[in-house]
Parts: sequence; C-alpha cells; structure tokens
Amino acid sequence: MGSDPGPAREAAVAAARRSYGKLVAFLAARTRDVAGAEDALAEAFASALANWPERGVPDNPEAWLLTVARRKMIDEVRLRQSGEGAAEHLALLAELAQGEDGDAHIPDDRLALMFACAHPAIDAGIRAPLILQAILGFDAAAIGSAFLVAPATMGQRLVRAKTRIRQAGIPFRVPGQADLRERLGAVLDAIYAAYAEGWDDAAGTDARRRNLAEEAIWLGSLVASLLPQEPEALGLLSLMLHAQARRAARRDAAGAYVPLDQQDVALWDAKLIGDAEALLRQASALDGIGRFQLEAAVQSAHVVRQRTGRADWPAIERLYAALEALTASPVVTINRAIAMSETAGPQAGLQLLDTLAADARLADYQPFWAARAGLLARTGATQEAAGAYQRAIGLERDPAVRQFLQRQREALAR
Repeated sequence: MGSDPGPAREAAVAAARRSYGKLVAFLAARTRDVAGAEDALAEAFASALANWPERGVPDNPEAWLLTVARRKMIDEVRLRQSGEGAAEHLALLAELAQGEDGDAHIPDDRLALMFACAHPAIDAGIRAPLILQAILGFDAAAIGSAFLVAPATMGQRLVRAKTRIRQAGIPFRVPGQADLRERLGAVLDAIYAAYAEGWDDAAGTDARRRNLAEEAIWLGSLVASLLPQEPEALGLLSLMLHAQARRAARRDAAGAYVPLDQQDVALWDAKLIGDAEALLRQASALDGIGRFQLEAAVQSAHVVRQRTGRADWPAIERLYAALEALTASPVVTINRAIAMSETAGPQAGLQLLDTLAADARLADYQPFWAARAGLLARTGATQEAAGAYQRAIGLERDPAVRQFLQRQREALAR
C-alpha cells in the first residue's frame, strides 16, 4: 500500500512484456474482436497505473488485468445489443464471462491468434504486420518502419484487417494440415520481423523491445515443435539461434559496434550454434527449400570462421544468389553484392549494387548506403565513399553503429 507509482509502473511494464499477447489472444479468441481486445487491455493497463500505486500490486497482475479488460469488453458488448445482433452479443457475453472467477491460469491462445491473422480472408500484405501488433503490441509506426510503409498507411491497413476478422467471423484455432502450410509463411514472417526488432536493440536499452528477441525465439520454437516436418519452421528457428549466438560479440567492452567479420568468435555461444546447426540439418532432410533455410545456411557459412579464420564467402555468395532468385528482394541483392566483393573483388560487388540505384525504397535505407560506402572505399573512390558514408550516418538510429560509420568515414582521409 502506498502512493509511490514506481513499483506499480514496473509491475505493469513487466506484465506487458510477459503477457500482452497472451491476454489479447485470450480475449480476441472469445470475441473475434482483436481491436476491441487491444482497447480493453489498454484501458486495463491504465486502470492498473491508477489503482496499483494506492492499493498495491496484486499477487497475479495478469489475472487482474484480464478481469478488468474482460469487464470492459462486456460493457462494450452490452452497449451494442440490439435487433438481430442481440443473440450474437449475448453469446459473446456468456463467452467472456465464462471462468471469470478462475483466472489464475490463463490459457495460451497466441498460436491460434497468429493463424487467425494469417487467414486467407486477410490481405496477404498485412498478415505479418497484424500478427506483430496483436501478439507483441507493436505500434503502427514501428511496424511501418519494418515493412517500409508510412505509419498512417500501416495504421489504416491494420484497422481494416481487424474489422475483417470480426465481420468475417474468422475462427481462432490452429488450422488443419490442409490449410496450415498455406498460412505458415505469414506466421514465420511475423516471428522473424519481431526478432529483427529485438536484434536491432543490441544494447538492450529500449524498454519496448527488451526481451523481444527471446520472445520471437519462443514463438519460433512453439511453431517448430508444432510442425516438426515443416522445413521452413525449422529453418527460421535455426536462423534466429545462429544470430542470437553472436549477440554478446556485437558490442565491445566499451559498447562500440563490432561488425560480423571483426567479431571475436570466442564470444559466440557454442551451444546455440550447435542447436542451430542441428535444426538446419533436420530441415535439409525434409522436402522443399525456402527463404529461411537459405538464410540459416548463410549464417552457417559465416560460422566456418570459427574453424578456418575466414567465412565461406563462395558459399555465401551462391546462397544469396539463390535467395535473390527466390525473393527478388533488394535487401538480398545488397548482401549478395557484399559477398561478391569478397569472391570477385569490390568493383564486381559495386556493379551489382549499382543495379539497385533506381529503387526508390532504398533512398532512405541505411544498409544500402553503408554497403555502397564500403565498396567505394575499397575501389579507391574516397570522395564518393565519404558522401555515401555521410548519407548512411544521417539515416542510422543506433548511436554505436553511427559512431562506427563516422570512424569509417574519417579513416578515408588517412
């Protein structure tokens, strides 16, 4: 009991990190109203911040939040009772009220919600962003940044998709085998986008993204355990574990950014690498090959540096060529250009990179300018390289990476 808001706020933040998606999934699975579940949960968190400082943090914060959110949804459903929809609203009331006194254990419906968001009735381009928002609470701005879409546009698309789920009566359940593969791609894309958001916060200083990488790995493990015969599910988990194994090597003792080819391999997590390699072997024994298996294989080719002192660049370049043919992604082409510079020289890599110069999506994409700057520097075009570095520096949000790029630019003069 007390009025200090600090412990209450910390408890609310911890509950959001642990259980946001679980609570939204529980509510939405019973109402098919994802937006309503999100709104009710937001109000429940607001109530917690007003209530807990005075009355104390409850023994089970998640159950408290669920009870408040559920009652708010019940109130909202009652307001909508009228005419032909009355029977449906009464059914929703009964579903929401069921088990209200026994919330100590909250069923985990996250996987069912993920597949609902990936239903064929939802536009393919919005399925992965919708999963990110519903399960992990990303806002439209963060999702738009990840998918190169303006925040306002992304927000409108998300609203339409949630409305579609409710109006179409899309069921919240893991689909049968016949439909599962069709919808798996969107689920895996969303998990990887979530991991990428957490991976970008290398120092762990962003409260919103802290533990996000671990959460994505958990979701990936869940899908892989459910679908052990799906090579892409195994490939994604392998890819994330390979990346996670290098997490401690991405910053030096002073917090400075360390690029992959300069990382101390002794800091790489051998157990995670072993797990990732085993998953990749398991995937390769199954029929079919896809994006995540190929990307995991790229990481495996980098791991060779532990034994030989040098990554297997010819293999990396071939793998990126296969990925390029599969995805037609400019991001893949950027990485292939870097690999090609190691196998055929920087001029060859620069020529490939120049094929992307007219792609408007890359005008404000930092990795394109950083890659271009590095290749220009290696060809001796120092003035052009300095300009590209300056563009990359201006686009970079991570202070450590920005300082690294600044050092690279300053080295040109020497």
